[in-house]
Amino acid sequence: MKQTIPVVGMACASCSANIEKKLNSLPGISHAAVSLAGRSALVDFNPEKISLETMKKEINGIGYDLVIEKDRSVEEIQKRTYTILVRKTILSWVLSIVGMTVNMHWISLGGSNMSNQAGLLIALANMVFCGGRFYQTAIRQLCHGTANMDTLVALSTAIAFVFSVWNTFWGDTSLTYFDSCGMIITFVLTGRLLEEKAKDSTAKSIRQLMGMAPKTAHIIEDGEVREVPISTIDVGDILEVRPGEKVPVDGEVISAESFMTADAAYVDESMITGEPTPAEKKKGAKVLAGTIPSQGKFRMRARQVGENTALAHIIRMVQEAEGSKAPVQRIVDKAVMVFVPTVTALALITLLMWLWLGGLTLLPKAIVSAVTVLVIACPCAMGLATPTALMVGIGKAAEQHILIKDATALERMRKVNVLVTDKTGTLTIPNQKVDFTKADNLPLEEREKLKPYASIAMEELQQRGIEVWMMSGDKEEAAKYWAEKAGIKHYQSKCIPQDKENIVRKLKAEGKTVAMIGDGINDTQALALADVSIAIGTGTDIAMDVAQVTLMTDDLRALPFSFSLSKKTTHMIWENLFWAFIYNIICIPLAAGVLYLFYNNPPLQLTPMWGSALMAFSSVSVVLNSLRLKLIKN
Repeated sequence: MKQTIPVVGMACASCSANIEKKLNSLPGISHAAVSLAGRSALVDFNPEKISLETMKKEINGIGYDLVIEKDRSVEEIQKRTYTILVRKTILSWVLSIVGMTVNMHWISLGGSNMSNQAGLLIALANMVFCGGRFYQTAIRQLCHGTANMDTLVALSTAIAFVFSVWNTFWGDTSLTYFDSCGMIITFVLTGRLLEEKAKDSTAKSIRQLMGMAPKTAHIIEDGEVREVPISTIDVGDILEVRPGEKVPVDGEVISAESFMTADAAYVDESMITGEPTPAEKKKGAKVLAGTIPSQGKFRMRARQVGENTALAHIIRMVQEAEGSKAPVQRIVDKAVMVFVPTVTALALITLLMWLWLGGLTLLPKAIVSAVTVLVIACPCAMGLATPTALMVGIGKAAEQHILIKDATALERMRKVNVLVTDKTGTLTIPNQKVDFTKADNLPLEEREKLKPYASIAMEELQQRGIEVWMMSGDKEEAAKYWAEKAGIKHYQSKCIPQDKENIVRKLKAEGKTVAMIGDGINDTQALALADVSIAIGTGTDIAMDVAQVTLMTDDLRALPFSFSLSKKTTHMIWENLFWAFIYNIICIPLAAGVLYLFYNNPPLQLTPMWGSALMAFSSVSVVLNSLRLKLIKN
């Protein structure tokens, strides 16, 4: 079974990589993917071989936590963690500013010895009370043979602090870096604070979906109406839904009334289907959790509750999609796993090179350079480059009633140059009131009608260079008529499922990237074979299970929008990765002191303090850049 589990305590890409590695090493887990941006783990496991409690225990052992308890609110945990982070960041800024004024002798304390000792105490307070978690995590990681961003922060500040303590009591009192120790902690905390705020924005869409689920329901028992928690509703319970209330679970209407119609209520289903007009609901009609009666009230019998409702299914699909990894992310993950050890080795090489060039006289320069290398290197930007863009992209799609199952589908959609589409139920809406025994004698427009904006959508696709093929089981006359009506040049009539599969296979053999869209069981063969499979949300469950993308709306303009979103999201991923790698490629040599070799009068070199500021900025900039996807027009 697959389950998305919230993860607490991740701070960088190395954290998510370590958790993922640990989960995948456990017997009973076939696959686990951890999303730093989504703060969650998507785990495919066998509950007979491993329990959630065992997973939690193993992850606790390496310094993180899985939220598996139903009575623990992930939102409350995140709020509390964020509040603590805000307080620590503010305190760290206060201590760093005070420490800097002391170390810069802006406040006279009667000599360098007193200033250094005061700076020592201030830096120690900053490191313990504000940055204590860095050292705890680093020690825990070391015990398990792993490392992350906290390791680099802990190592760099500890080296600078010990070197400064030595000089304060036994060495050159002018060579102390207590202010840098404090500012490193401050800048890293500030970066994480801004990063958390930005990441919170990327998860807005899933929170909106989860917010659609009501917390209580009105149940009818023994003729009385009582308000009860949603968790107590069982299949078969009779519920009452009033105007403006959210439908609590999926079910079937047993009675309805409104001032407009004596036997019907009108329900706003736009949050699920995207249709702006409220749907009429009479006895026997299906209603979905999260939808809202805009006119009238009704009573219903619960049919699907809890995790089995359509809304829960949508939320689960979006969570799994946001937790999935694009192919490029797997390459980045491998780089992140060796990043911290590599940077530590580079810092050691930097230290030794400076000592080799100038001996012990350059020891202060060697230590400062090594510390700056440790501080400035940032795996976070690389780790966040892909998942943040994917989260925003998939969330943006969900807002437009486009459900994308996984990151691979989103990335692949940009390559599509042929769309194969079914007709009935996909391009057209059949008239349910028509007597099918007499349908052949009726005009085509009476049998079915073209979906709203279908012709506009097909025109947009073809303008983008996407060739459209319509495959219909209908007669030649009908197929030709609706193809022309929709503006489609290529069509085939009297198709059986094998014909649809054959055209997809033929187009793929020609080297084309094929998307297939359909709504019925007869489309599943072609959907399974296509490079990108798209189902209509009003179609069969089988088609939706096979498909990688589901359109929950009849507005087919969602198709060109989804292809455009794919292109922009993928472009954003590569843009983020480019800047993340370029940042490290440029900044690590600068931190090592390359400029000092060419411009040493005055000396040009990054200090640990500014190195930490740049590191914090690199992570935040990647997340903020990804948020630009929210500006894409619908």
